[in-house]
Amino acid sequence: MRFYLYYLVLLGFSSVISTYGPHQRAQKTGDILLGGLFPMHFGVTSKDQDLAARPESTECVRYNFRGFRWLQAMIFAIEEINNSSTLLPNITLGYRIFDTCNTVSKALEATLSFVAQNKIDSLNLDEFCNCTDHIPSTIAVVGASGSAVSTAVANLLGLFYIPQISYASSSRLLSNKNQFKSFMRTIPTDEHQATAMADIIDYFQWNWVIAVASDDEYGRPGIEKFEKEMEERDICIHLSELISQYFEEWQIQGLVDRIENSSAKVIVVFASGPDIEPLIKEMVRRNITDRIWLASEAWATTSLIAKPEYLDVVVGTIGFALRAGEIPGFKDFLQEVTPKKSSHNEFVREFWEETFNCYLEDSQRLRDSENGSTSFRPLCTGEEDIMGAETPYLDYTHLRISYNVYVAVHSIAQALQDILTCIPGRGLFSNNSCADIKKIEAWQVLKQLRHLNFSNSMGEKVHFDENADPSGNYTIINWHRSPEDGSVVFEEVGFYNMRAKRGVQLFIDNTKILWNGYNTEVPFSNCSEDCEPGTRKGIIESMPTCCFECTECSEGEYSDHKDASVCTKCPNDSWSNENHTSCFLKEIEFLSWTEPFGIALALCSVLGVFLTAFVMGVFIRFRNTPIVKATNRELSYLLLFSLICCFSSSLIFIGEPQDWTCRLRQPAFGISFVLCISCILVKTNRVLLVFEAKIPTSLHRKWWGLNLQFLLVFLFTFVQVMICVVWLYNAPPASYRNHDIDEIIFITCNEGSMMALGFLIGYTCLLAAICFFFAFKSRKLPENFTEAKFITFSMLIFFIVWISFIPAYFSTYGKFVSAVEVIAILASSFGLLACIFFNKVYIILFKPSRNTIEEVRCSTAAHSFKVAAKATLRHSSASRKRSSSVGGSCASTPSSSISLKTNDNDSPSGQQRIHKPRVSFGSGTVTLSLSFEESRKNSMK
Repeated sequence: MRFYLYYLVLLGFSSVISTYGPHQRAQKTGDILLGGLFPMHFGVTSKDQDLAARPESTECVRYNFRGFRWLQAMIFAIEEINNSSTLLPNITLGYRIFDTCNTVSKALEATLSFVAQNKIDSLNLDEFCNCTDHIPSTIAVVGASGSAVSTAVANLLGLFYIPQISYASSSRLLSNKNQFKSFMRTIPTDEHQATAMADIIDYFQWNWVIAVASDDEYGRPGIEKFEKEMEERDICIHLSELISQYFEEWQIQGLVDRIENSSAKVIVVFASGPDIEPLIKEMVRRNITDRIWLASEAWATTSLIAKPEYLDVVVGTIGFALRAGEIPGFKDFLQEVTPKKSSHNEFVREFWEETFNCYLEDSQRLRDSENGSTSFRPLCTGEEDIMGAETPYLDYTHLRISYNVYVAVHSIAQALQDILTCIPGRGLFSNNSCADIKKIEAWQVLKQLRHLNFSNSMGEKVHFDENADPSGNYTIINWHRSPEDGSVVFEEVGFYNMRAKRGVQLFIDNTKILWNGYNTEVPFSNCSEDCEPGTRKGIIESMPTCCFECTECSEGEYSDHKDASVCTKCPNDSWSNENHTSCFLKEIEFLSWTEPFGIALALCSVLGVFLTAFVMGVFIRFRNTPIVKATNRELSYLLLFSLICCFSSSLIFIGEPQDWTCRLRQPAFGISFVLCISCILVKTNRVLLVFEAKIPTSLHRKWWGLNLQFLLVFLFTFVQVMICVVWLYNAPPASYRNHDIDEIIFITCNEGSMMALGFLIGYTCLLAAICFFFAFKSRKLPENFTEAKFITFSMLIFFIVWISFIPAYFSTYGKFVSAVEVIAILASSFGLLACIFFNKVYIILFKPSRNTIEEVRCSTAAHSFKVAAKATLRHSSASRKRSSSVGGSCASTPSSSISLKTNDNDSPSGQQRIHKPRVSFGSGTVTLSLSFEESRKNSMK
C-alpha cells in the first residue's frame, strides 16, 4: 500500500514538473542545481480573461537584451566554476533558468517548479524507483530583478528556506528578515539611494520637484523614504505620482498634463524602465524638453529608455548607477553565442531572432507568422555575425547588473566550498557538525551564506550584513548625446559613498555635467525666485514653505547670502548698512570733552568756579567791612565753597562715563547743593528770628551762636550723605552702553535706583522750599543788612530749574541726559551766586560809600522806626478800646522819641523811662530806645 502511495505522488509531481512552469528555459543538469530568474521580456500582453475557455498563459512581449546578458552572466559564472580546479573540485553545478517577463505571475510560475522539485526530493523515493532522469533539488535561486517580483518570490521561497540572492532588487522592504527569511542580495538597498537623491537635490539648491514612483514594492517604499529625506531638508514636492506600465492612455495623459502645468523642472523617478516608458513616450509626443530627470538605478542605464528617439526629452538626466565591475573572459563569452552552440539555452533562439529581426528554421514564431498571427520576418541561418549587430547585449563597457549576477553565483559557490572543506567540530550546525555536500539541502546553504566572507576575483570583500544586504557605492552618471551617432553616452560625473560620514558622501564634478544636452548652467527648479542678499524668505499664506516672497531685512538685521531663511541680527555694537547685506560698527556717543556742546558746558562750569572763587576772594579781602560782617561771613565762606563744589560737580558729568564717575557724580551734586541750601537756610532763619524777637536774651544769643549754626549745616548735609551711602551700597550706579538707538551706542550711567535719585533731589528741594519760606518772611528786613529778597528770587530760580529738569530728564536719552543735568546744575548755581553775592560785590567794589557802619545803622534805624510805629499804633488802638468799655472819653496824643546810642545811658529826668533792647551784630552794638507819652484828659459830666 505504501509503495502505491509513493508511486502516485511521484507520478503527480513528475507531471507537474513536465507540464507546469514556463516552457522556455535554460537548463543544464549537474550535481548541485541553481535556479535563475531573469526578465527576458519587459512585460506581458494585457488580455481580459472572460473564462469562456481554458485560460491560456499570457504572452511575454518586448524583448530585453540586457536581461539576456544577465542570464549569460549566470551561465558564464557557473561554467567558470565548473572549470575551476580549486573551487568545488569534482562537483558540477547545473542550472535551471526561467523568464519572469518582469511580472509577478510569471515569476511565481517559475518558482513553483523549484519548490515542487524540492518537495519530491524530500519524499526520498530512490528506494522505490530508479530515476535516471531525476533532476536534483534547487539549493539556491539567483533573482529576480524587480523588487515587486522578488517580494513575491521571496515569500514563497522563504516557506522552504531556499536561499534567494537578487542582483537588482533594491527595495528597503526586503531587508525585513522577519518576513523575508531567505532573501539576500548583491545590490545596495534603496535606503541609501533615497538619501543620495535628496542630497543631490540639496546640492544643486533645488526646492521644488516632482516625484514619480512605480506602483509596486520598489517605487512606493523608495519614494516614501525620499519624501521623508526631503522633509528633513525643507525641500518641497509639488507633485507625487504613481505610475505603471499597465496604465491606460488617459491616465498617462492626465499625469503628463499635471507635469506640464507644474512649475517644477526636476522630476525624480523611482521606477523601472518598463514602468516609466509610457510617460517618456507621451512627453516625447508633446515635445516637453525643459525637464531634468533624476533617475533611480532601476532605469538609469536601461536601454529601454536610452534610445535616440527619446533623447530630446531625457538628455541631461542625472542617474544613479551601480558600481561597475570586471568579469575576465565575459566579453569573449558574449561574442561566442550562437543558436547551434547553445543547446541548453532556449533563450538564445529568441535573442538571435530579435537581434537580426528574422526567424530561425523550426521556430514556433515562424509558424505563427505563416498563420498570420505575427508579423513577417525573413529567415536566418544562425550563423550571422553577432559583432556586426547593434544590440545592448554587447554593451560590456560598464558591467553593473551583470557583475552583481556574477558575484551572486560565486557567493553560492563559495558557500558550497565552505561546506565542502568544513572540518568536523568547526561547522555551523548542531554540535559544530558539518553538512554533507552530497546530500546538501537548501536550508544548510542558507545558513552558510549568512556567515559568508570571502574575496572575489577583483579582490573585493564579499559579505552580507545582519539584513543580508551588501555594502556598496553608487556611481552618478549624466546622459550625454554622442556627437558621432546621436546615441546615449553615460558619462560618470561623481559618486556616492555610503560608508562616508554624512555631509561628505556626495561628490559631483560640475564641469562634466551637461544639462538638457548642451547647457552647463544649473537649471532653476524653485517655487520662488532666489532672494538677494539683504532680504529673507517671507511666508505666503496657504502655500508650501518653499514658496515665499522676498522681504527686506528689518533694521539692525542683515543677510549676506542668497535665499536666506532668516535675517541675522547684527551684534549689539553693530548696525546694518543701507542694503542690509552687512553690519558696521555703531558710532559711540557720550557727552565728550571734545565736542562743542561739551566744551561749552565745561567752560561754563569753569567760569562758575572762577567767579565763585573771585567772590570768595573779595569777601576775604574785605572781611572786616560792615557788609561782609552783616552777611555772617563764616557761613558766607562755607556757602561760597559749596557753590564751587556745585560748579565742579557738573564737570564729572562730562566725558566717557566710567563706573567710578557714575558713582561719584550724583552724590557730589546732591551733597554740594544740600550744603549750599543748608548755609542759606541757617543764615536766613537766624536773622529772621533775631529781628522778630521782642527781647533778645542771652538764650537767643547762645542758641544762635556760630557753632550751633555749623552744627545745623552739618546735620542737614549729613542726611544727604546717608541717602547717598544707602544708594551706593544697595544699588550703585554703573556705566551702561545703550544699544537701543539705531546706529549709535550711547554710553550713559545706569543710576541703579531712580527712587534713590528721587530722594536725593527731593531732599534738596525740600530744604530749598523751607529756605524760600524763611526768605519770603524776611524780605522786609533792612535792605543793606540781609539779602532776603535776593534769596527769595534765587530760590524761585532754583525751583523753576529743577521742576523743569524732571520732565526734561525723563524725555531725553543718551548723552543729552547728562547735558540736561549739567545745565540744571549750572543754571541753579549761577542763580544762587548772582542773586546772593553779586549785589554785595558790587557795593564792596564799586560803591564803597555804602559799605560803612553809619549806612548800616541808618537802614537798621529806619527798619526799627517802622517796627516801633506799628507797635505804637497797635498799643493806642488797644487803649481806646479799653476806655470805650468803661464809658469814659479820653483823648491821647502820643509822642514818640527815638534815640540811637552806642552805649547804655539812662534817659534824662522828666522823661518816662523806656525799655532799650540791645541787638548785637558782629562787633557793633545798636541800642533801640522807644518812649511814649500819653496825656489823658478827664471829662466830667
